[in-house]
Amino acid sequence: MKITGIDTITLADVPWLIFVRVRGEDGIVGYGDTYYASEALRSYIHAWMAPRLLGRDALQIERIWSAFYDRDAARWGGLGLEMRALSAIDVALWDILGQVAGLPIYQLLGGACRDRVRVYNTCGGPLYGRPGAGQSGSAAALKSGEDALDDLQAFLTDAGRLAESLLAEGIRAMKIWPLDRFALANEGHWITADELGKGLEPLAMIRRAVGDDMEIMLEGHGYWDLPTAVRIARAAEEFRPAWLEDMILAHDISALRRLRESTVIPILASEYLITKRQFRPLLEQEAADIVMLDPTWTGGITESRKIAALADTYSLPVTMHDCTGPFTLLAGIHLAFSNPNAIYQEVVRAYLRTWYRDCITEQPRLEDGHLLPPIGAGIGSALLPDLLERPGVTVVSSDA
Repeated sequence: MKITGIDTITLADVPWLIFVRVRGEDGIVGYGDTYYASEALRSYIHAWMAPRLLGRDALQIERIWSAFYDRDAARWGGLGLEMRALSAIDVALWDILGQVAGLPIYQLLGGACRDRVRVYNTCGGPLYGRPGAGQSGSAAALKSGEDALDDLQAFLTDAGRLAESLLAEGIRAMKIWPLDRFALANEGHWITADELGKGLEPLAMIRRAVGDDMEIMLEGHGYWDLPTAVRIARAAEEFRPAWLEDMILAHDISALRRLRESTVIPILASEYLITKRQFRPLLEQEAADIVMLDPTWTGGITESRKIAALADTYSLPVTMHDCTGPFTLLAGIHLAFSNPNAIYQEVVRAYLRTWYRDCITEQPRLEDGHLLPPIGAGIGSALLPDLLERPGVTVVSSDA
């Protein structure tokens, strides 16, 4: 199955995301995506990767991954842009493999370990995560009636009511980041008692409204220094969060271990780590209780399954990250079904009801707070046929 072409696609409405389409013989097409610096990614993919991929066997996924990691990413310190590009290509190649085999990707990874996968809702609006928009991301440009939920504003203003809304849909876990505004104001080095009280009030509101029926994940986005993160963790303990996520950046493993030792709240880390080689010291130094990975940042499906297996050797659970793109989400779903230690798949319901819905042919099947196994060969979805004809779409192609 020779690779005959590679396309990159960006949309004017979500320019921070880049779709990658790998074309094979007999009209088979595989899809992936990855997040931010889309112009740089496009240049790297077409100027450097495409000439070395065109004409190669699309089914030699491990061989392709190793070639680009060993000769590029690892050799020149390229664990950012290069790994994100390789991750997107890797997902697309797994999509092709599944279509050739006539099986969903999770079946190629060993089959389903469970009948359904729990989700938690990351409480952002439709434009959450947009570079330059801070952690708010105004939803104005993408709102479409009641379906466009701005859960970020909701958790900042009435987190209890938001929790009730999620529970009504069967979603029993939610991630919020009410302390970010103080981290940005204080550069992560200090928080006053008043700010700490205000920042933790949404957690108190959730507990008052729904008790322990809702799991709360407290996100820190890596903004805090260690002493302040310890102070926050101890103050948050009374609200029983399911985990503390990236209260400090996970590149300092010893500091992360000290944070873990300071609190009874489980510590999660981290979608910011790239490849199994960065996750290994996290596990060896016992610095985390739960492992989070993003399949289109850390190395695609090929590397993500190895990280999940590595975590399993330490008896640790994994959860899949997605605040980025629909094929990232689908890749995570296949990984979550096929790994015995996967406990959650992240979703953003505002994305599912706006621009994810408007991009792909088949949506993830979400029922009573759980995802059902993907249907169809490969990743189980594709870009909508009319997407390339819409205004503001940029397509760049490399052909054999």
